[in-house]
Amino acid sequence: MNVQPKGVFCAALTPLEADLAPDHAVFVQHCRHLLDEGCDGIALLGTTGEANSFSGAERRGLLESAVRGGIAPSQLLPGTGVPALTETVELTKHAIALGVTTVVMLPPYYYKDITDEGLYASYSEVIQRVADPRLRIVLYHIPQMSHQPIPHAVIARLRAQYPASIVGIKDSSGDFANMTAMIETFPGFAVLAGADPLLLPLLQNGGAGCITATSNLVARDLAYVFRHYKDGDAALDAAQQRIVSARQQASNFPQIASLKTLLAQKTGQVGWRRLRPPLLPLTQEQANKLLATDQAEQAVA
Repeated sequence: MNVQPKGVFCAALTPLEADLAPDHAVFVQHCRHLLDEGCDGIALLGTTGEANSFSGAERRGLLESAVRGGIAPSQLLPGTGVPALTETVELTKHAIALGVTTVVMLPPYYYKDITDEGLYASYSEVIQRVADPRLRIVLYHIPQMSHQPIPHAVIARLRAQYPASIVGIKDSSGDFANMTAMIETFPGFAVLAGADPLLLPLLQNGGAGCITATSNLVARDLAYVFRHYKDGDAALDAAQQRIVSARQQASNFPQIASLKTLLAQKTGQVGWRRLRPPLLPLTQEQANKLLATDQAEQAVA
């Protein structure tokens, strides 16, 4: 069964200019590097990419720059789900107009205690209003941030009504049992891990791949795991250990700020450290501790 999307997709960080606008040139450069490192695609404008801090115009502009910069539309999975139905439709139509047909879509995440019927109606209305047979939606399950889980009953109903459009889910809940249950319950449905260390066990249980944050730093190792997860050799174990270590390191302080600090150190581009408020960069003390740990890890490796 040809499950799509499949592979390693980086939940790409968004570099910022001094005025905190997205830095399009550096972003395109970063995307190219990630693909060179072995990523199968770029999941831009997600949680790690600070998408919810950007306007619709900024989001559209960054996607346009990626396409204009030579990134194949088939390799781009932009986040298009926002609380407003009409804006979700607009962002999704814009992506399709650029040839980008697979999007990652959050549920509407402001109102709480939404019923299954309301959640189904939201996704259904988007699909009907976009009205394009090319549309492919990866649902985005991240209840710790959205406070809106995506229950299996809603997935089942959406897949029954829109089998060509509802193709997968990014599960960032950390609940591995939920991921494996979806693999078993929904044949042909692309279940993608949202946490880097879970890529290997998920693949071994029939998963499709991952959309993860630490791939900004260890894309090569994740790509190796994806392509060699059946080998069970020392090289696979070493790659997995580096992935786990990198994820743990980036989680000692706020994750997005940590990843940006580490990427700034790796690339020599200090602008990577910028975040748009309300998110803030690491303090100098935090950055020093993080980078000292990184240097110690590299010395051991």
